[in-house]
Amino acid sequence: MTLVNIINTDLQIDQKKILENVNFELKEGDLKFLIGKTGTGKTTFINSIFGNLEIKNSDKFEVLGFNLKNLNEKEIPNLRRKIGFVFQDFKLLNDRSIYDNLEFVLKATGNNNKEEIDEKIQRVLNLVGIDNSLAKFPNELSGGEQQRIAIARSILNNPELIIADEPTGNLDPETSLEIIKLFQRLNKLGTSMIIATHDYNLMLKMKGKIYKCEDGKFFEVERK
Repeated sequence: MTLVNIINTDLQIDQKKILENVNFELKEGDLKFLIGKTGTGKTTFINSIFGNLEIKNSDKFEVLGFNLKNLNEKEIPNLRRKIGFVFQDFKLLNDRSIYDNLEFVLKATGNNNKEEIDEKIQRVLNLVGIDNSLAKFPNELSGGEQQRIAIARSILNNPELIIADEPTGNLDPETSLEIIKLFQRLNKLGTSMIIATHDYNLMLKMKGKIYKCEDGKFFEVERK
């Protein structure tokens, strides 16, 4: 099943063209990488999939069953519930415990059943390999542990797609390797992923097509 289908699309911000003639397809279970220097359009591409960009010049732009060329603003929250997002700087709430961070996400998406919340939190923590940090606050955890919690948060609602933006950018090489292994495990379980990264070690260790943003172009590059 095709989750993302983008055909002959120009992406622009405030009338300024950022990327032109974008063609991209992501199928269920796919893992694809996005590379390019800062300012070349990676974030613009990610924002377009997330529903943050008005899509004008496009033959087709469909994400998770939504036509983003004619997307009603009321539909955007429904689109975003199907996408899990992992940030470079974790974006955890520092004034709340890890449990409260995860509970907040579930309650924000309409789940108020305490037993179900506890069950979902335990499930994702088992998946990411953390089982003893629920009462701790983010600043009591290492960078790797915080990123594992951030990944756990991204899969709480069983998203059809995970988008990770420089997920190993703030981590040392050893911790980055742990996160790579975690992404590999999630992908093997069937999770579809788009990973924007400068970490070539990550790409070398994981299978998946690589796309590059450069000089206003968006194109696939061959693995060496």
